[in-house]
Amino acid sequence: MVTVMAATAAERAVLEEEFRWLLHDEVHAVLKQLQDILKEASLRFTLPGSGTEGPAKQENFILGSCGTDQVKGVLTLQGDALSQADVNLKMPRNNQLLHFAFREDKQWKLQQIQDARNHVSQAIYLLTSRDESYQFKTGAEVLKLMDAVMLQLTRARNRLTTPATLTLPEIAASGLTRMFAPALPSDLLVNVYINLNKLCLTVYQLHALQPNSTKNFRPAGGAVLHSPGAMFEWGSQRLEVSHVHKVECVIPWLNDALVYFTVSLQLCQQLKDKISVFSSYWSYRPF
Repeated sequence: MVTVMAATAAERAVLEEEFRWLLHDEVHAVLKQLQDILKEASLRFTLPGSGTEGPAKQENFILGSCGTDQVKGVLTLQGDALSQADVNLKMPRNNQLLHFAFREDKQWKLQQIQDARNHVSQAIYLLTSRDESYQFKTGAEVLKLMDAVMLQLTRARNRLTTPATLTLPEIAASGLTRMFAPALPSDLLVNVYINLNKLCLTVYQLHALQPNSTKNFRPAGGAVLHSPGAMFEWGSQRLEVSHVHKVECVIPWLNDALVYFTVSLQLCQQLKDKISVFSSYWSYRPF
């Protein structure tokens, strides 16, 4: 294959014309396409009640699991916040039914959704800072912009696909445990997080380890989902997880957003690949 450097003058002229067209026309066409896609993604996160103004609408999601019926309930999502949670827990030992719900004056911010939305907004800002009147001078300039946009999109996607790893004391100290009325029993912990397109609720049942217990106490590290047998110290007590109940619900618009992220990242990479074809004469052919 003849390289760009070894090309004849005629071939070089054709390549230079293609590169000029790429920088002046196609780059802006791709940037416009990316803006349109990411604005659609951004709309998924705002979910306005009417028009483009006003509070986000409330959406109710029924929690379910194919493996257990110990926990049932409904979560109400309003934009990036849980505005209500209504949960029923059937205790495994005695089948006692516990019911707990958010206090009416409380909402729980889902930081993952908030962060993902902020990264999308930053990506849109980067794209709009280079409007159609802007003339790119080099391919390296385009690559720098694409890398910056891809970084924001990757961070947005990762916030939804990679829940935080928390220790059990961190879950116990979370304000989420104080959101409920009646108050959660001392032997229950609750965690809520996003995983891909799902909103997940985990309930941990605990029991205290007796001071004379022969069990080798080993505090558990951080995890997205802790297993039965995980131990931790809280206050003056040593506790162990006896049962774990995880239920979840699919959030359709989160799935849409993840698809938009994937398509946008592919467009960025395709543009980078096209630019790279001409990399051998960027340094002395500014167009």
